[in-house]
Amino acid sequence: MTNDTLQASREWWSQRWLDLLDSYRFKKRLERGRNYARQGNVLRIEFKGAKVLAMVQGSEPEPYTVSLSLDPFSEEQWGYVIETMSQKSIFAAKLLAGEMPQNMEDVFTANGLSLFPFTLSDVHSKCSCPDKANPCKHVAAIYYQLGDRFSEDPFVLFQLRGRTKEQILTDLRNVRSANNVEKLDVTSLQTEKPDAQKSTVNKRFSVNKDSFWEYNEPLESSLVVIVPSTSETVLDMLGPVPLAKEEENLTSLTAADVVMKYLDTVYKDVSQKAVLAAMNVGGT
Repeated sequence: MTNDTLQASREWWSQRWLDLLDSYRFKKRLERGRNYARQGNVLRIEFKGAKVLAMVQGSEPEPYTVSLSLDPFSEEQWGYVIETMSQKSIFAAKLLAGEMPQNMEDVFTANGLSLFPFTLSDVHSKCSCPDKANPCKHVAAIYYQLGDRFSEDPFVLFQLRGRTKEQILTDLRNVRSANNVEKLDVTSLQTEKPDAQKSTVNKRFSVNKDSFWEYNEPLESSLVVIVPSTSETVLDMLGPVPLAKEEENLTSLTAADVVMKYLDTVYKDVSQKAVLAAMNVGGT
């Protein structure tokens, strides 16, 4: 089988990993590592958390110990990724079928992350052999073995970033279930009869009037902005209060004018005192 045939038969995410190897300038070292991988020199390869641990048989009787890892994403970063995945059912469907969605990289890119390492320097590897070069042929053998693993199971690549298959699928189900419950609540509320809908809303959004305006937590100082009231108040926006008809008043001011002037004075006085109280000037 030629290289072109092999490349065509590989899954795109596996080929993407091997393309990273092909960018490495020391081709002969990688070639020896590829031969090691094909000849069965990799005796064992397993995951310990997000790190790959392996045993590779070299020219010495004792096999060498190899470790390899990528920088794992944080809990918060994975939370954003899972949320983005959950917005399209195709991602969950493909992953459940053992396939990597074609635009999976876009999910990570949208959250400022990269699923694949940019260069080999982003791959942290270590070998117990005396060769000072990195990657040595034993590490290179693990690179190629991982390429085969990726083709068989795309979740291996996710595990290098800190999430197992079980964790990702569980998180996806939980987020999608939560989203479906929210949609169901809204839909059921919309289809209820007016009286029943009103009752449901009252139950869900009942307010304790005695404590509605209370806020017992300290305010973040950087978020608090104290400004004096402007010339236009809520009273100006509401317009005249229709307390009496103009023809019923003998004075030049209507009852509405008198009330508005009084409320305007009260509003400005209260506003000024509120600013002073917030600034702890002059007491409460």
